[in-house]
Amino acid sequence: MAATIQVGAILMEERPVMAQALGLRPEPYSPNWGVIHALDAMALDRKIHAAGWNFFFMAAEVKGMFFGAIVAEKIQNALRRMLAKVAPLNFNCLEVTGIAAKHFLGVPYTIISAHSRHIQQSCYLDGADGRLTSKRDAEQARG
Repeated sequence: MAATIQVGAILMEERPVMAQALGLRPEPYSPNWGVIHALDAMALDRKIHAAGWNFFFMAAEVKGMFFGAIVAEKIQNALRRMLAKVAPLNFNCLEVTGIAAKHFLGVPYTIISAHSRHIQQSCYLDGADGRLTSKRDAEQARG
């Protein structure tokens, strides 16, 4: 069963070597992505910096929407669509920054907002090619 997602949840791409180096244990959420529990963004940032790594925040916001009430399955489907949107950027984390239930002409819908995040050792954000190389290395490590 997929983990419950709330505002502040951080999804991390499956990268076993990085997770082990940082002492993180993401709970599986969707294919190749897990949820980091028990840590909010600030606590995770402190833990990452203590290990000598860096945690980048991307200002560009990505949004997903679905009709109906807030249900875990619908949130998961919306997050999968959002992850597909940001996949070409090759960032390894996504932080959920908003889940808002709304109505328009009596029709309920929900908007989910998120920002890409990226964990890496260098204090300078790698370019798209560097992030892609890192992603391929992680995929090879997974097998």
